[in-house]
Amino acid sequence: MLRRMDVSAVTLARQVRAGELSAAESVRAALARAREAQARTNAFVTLAEAEALAAAERVDARLAAGEALPLAGVPLVVKDNLCTRGVRTTAGSRMLEGFVPPYDATVVARLVAAGAVTIGKASLDEFGMGSGNENSPFGAVANPLDPTRVAGGSSGGSAAAVAAGAAPLALGSDTGGSVRLPAAFCGLVGFKPSYGALSRYGVIAYASSLDQVGILARDLADVELAFELATGADPFDATTYDLPAAGPPVAIEGLRVGLPRELLSDGFGAAALAAVERAAASLEEQGAELVELSLPSAPAAPACYFVAATGEASSDLARFDGTLFGGRVGAEAAGQEAVMRASRGALFGPEVKRRLLFGTLALSAERYDELYGRALRVRRKLAGELEAALERADVLLLPTAAGVAFELGREEPFEARFQGPAFHTDMATALANLAGLPAVSLPGGTGEGGLPLGVQLMGPARGDRALLGVARHLV
Repeated sequence: MLRRMDVSAVTLARQVRAGELSAAESVRAALARAREAQARTNAFVTLAEAEALAAAERVDARLAAGEALPLAGVPLVVKDNLCTRGVRTTAGSRMLEGFVPPYDATVVARLVAAGAVTIGKASLDEFGMGSGNENSPFGAVANPLDPTRVAGGSSGGSAAAVAAGAAPLALGSDTGGSVRLPAAFCGLVGFKPSYGALSRYGVIAYASSLDQVGILARDLADVELAFELATGADPFDATTYDLPAAGPPVAIEGLRVGLPRELLSDGFGAAALAAVERAAASLEEQGAELVELSLPSAPAAPACYFVAATGEASSDLARFDGTLFGGRVGAEAAGQEAVMRASRGALFGPEVKRRLLFGTLALSAERYDELYGRALRVRRKLAGELEAALERADVLLLPTAAGVAFELGREEPFEARFQGPAFHTDMATALANLAGLPAVSLPGGTGEGGLPLGVQLMGPARGDRALLGVARHLV
């Protein structure tokens, strides 16, 4: 039995296919590691032990029948806002604490079809609203590399589970950096594909035009394999499509690497900037050409993201009204309005309430043009600037975050999101979501206290495979 997750998903699947161990053995070992990780990090909302063991036995039976399974017996951690058939899916909220979906999210279903086994549902900031994985009624997630620090949000549970060795592969969701930031804080690879490259069917929405399923792993090859197995058009999600066929391996010689000056400003910590400098030097030594360029509207990205995301959230979460969807507080006889007020008041957490209130204000007739309408105009401008930049460069290189993981329990006022490290981190991550571009965070060395830093590569829309090909030259 495997005692630690010392192998990649690619290697583990090969061992299971070769009969060196069974899928059941792989999953039993993973569940033992997950219990240990849970005690140290609180990474999971639910450990699906019985369901996982039954699924592993089905994988062994499929292998015995001669099926070729690329992810045979690979333990998979799934963020708890992706639906999993027969396993509760809470979105990190009391509103959905008892929800057990009758179906799998498309991305989950495709990986399970390839032989992966879901071992548990990972913690998140409630409905994905946060950057530290502390906004959850199920408790904060601790960084396995330093339990006094956050794992990052909102996919912190997925990242912590992988970094703690529970599983080699995890799914998250990324609305404004929620896969890439935890990856950076936990020393992992975190990939947010182009908008529509992975189906959102079965993802509990936060902001539908920004949400994208993402992949976390310690090994880039695992991310690439999972992406290839999960990508493609889905009849249940009209925004999906089939990517162009894979081309030849990306040649680093002559590759143009863009360095946006606004994303390399003094607002980022010295260690984060040094990590980008090292990555740039490595690519240049391999034959790439460094191109300095500008994204003049980038400083507006955090505010644009916040207005756009909260506006969409006020619409997407309106369904949780205590009558048709979500938990209920109060008796029907009290009337719909009373039940709705009681249910949303009792079952939504404070951060969700704050964002819904702001989003509703942004969509109101009195403030629409001033707030939401302006955000849409800025979003189009940012997308245009990124498109122009990616005509001058093949990829962009920038920090993932302003520094290392911040401390757990650090109270910050609302205004902190628009100044200091939080502002610069949001600027670095939200751009890809606002423009629908693929971006990947890669380990970039260490900073304060020996904690990991991330560097980020961003590419043109639907250039996912080429972007991951460039990433191979930095891992």
